[in-house]
Amino acid sequence: METLWWLLPLVLALVIGGLCPLAGTLLLVQRRLFLANLVSHAVLPGLALALALRLDPGLGGVISGLAGALLAERLSRGDRSGEGGDEAVLNTVLAGFLGLGVLLIPLLHIRVDLEAVLFGDLLAAAPADLLRSLLALVAVLLLLAWRYHHYVYLGVDPLGAASAGLPVQRLRLLLTLVTAFTVVSAMTAVGVVLVIALMGAPALVALAGASSLRQALGRSALVGMGISGGGFLLAIQPAVNLPPGPLIGVLCMGLLPLASLQHRRLSAGG
Repeated sequence: METLWWLLPLVLALVIGGLCPLAGTLLLVQRRLFLANLVSHAVLPGLALALALRLDPGLGGVISGLAGALLAERLSRGDRSGEGGDEAVLNTVLAGFLGLGVLLIPLLHIRVDLEAVLFGDLLAAAPADLLRSLLALVAVLLLLAWRYHHYVYLGVDPLGAASAGLPVQRLRLLLTLVTAFTVVSAMTAVGVVLVIALMGAPALVALAGASSLRQALGRSALVGMGISGGGFLLAIQPAVNLPPGPLIGVLCMGLLPLASLQHRRLSAGG
C-alpha cells in the first residue's frame, strides 16, 4: 500500500478539478465569479472558531464563507456610490474577514497551518477530505439538475428572470451556499487563495465557443480535471518536486492565453 500513497491525493485532485470549474462556470455565467474570491477569504474565521470549539473545520468554514458573502451583498446594496462603491465594499469585507481569521488564531490559542489553509497540501489528504469533496460535487450536480433552466434564464436576462417571477434571491443564496461548500472542499487541494484560479480559468476556456451552458459545464470539468490531476502528477515527479497546489494555480494561469486565443478566433469568425 505504501507504493500507492499517491492514489488518494490523485483522486482528490481529480474530484476537485471537476468540482471547482463546474461551480466556477455557473458563477461566471451569472457574472458573480467575484463571489468565489470573497468566500475563499471569508472562511478563515469559521475554521479558527470551529477548531477552538472542537467542531468540524469544514462546517465552520462554510458558515463563515456564507456569512461573509451575505454581509458584503447587504452592505453593497446599501452603498450609493455606483459600481466602484460595490467593489470597495466587497474588497473591504474580503480583507476584513481574512484579517479576523488571522487574529483569531493567537486569540483562541489554536494551532493552524496557515500555509496549508491558504495554498493547500494535497500530500496530506485524508479520506475525510475526499468525502467532503464528493459531497460538494453531489451538491453542485443536484443544484444543476434541479435549477438548470432557471440559472440559464437568470444568466441571460436577470431582469427578465425577476419579472417572470423566478425566486432570484433564493437562487443566488443557493449558489452562494454551494460556492462556500466548494471552496472549503478545495482547501486541501489548492488552498483557499488559489481556488479562484481553478474555478475561473477552466470556465473561461470552456465557455469560448460553447453552444449551451451544459456543454460549457462538461468542458470546464474536463479541463479542470486535466489541469488538477496533471499538475499533481507533475509536482510529485522527483525531477520537479514542487507543492502541487501552487503548481496547479500556475498551470491555470497558463490557460488564459488559450482562452484569449479562442475568443479572438470566434470574434474573427463572427
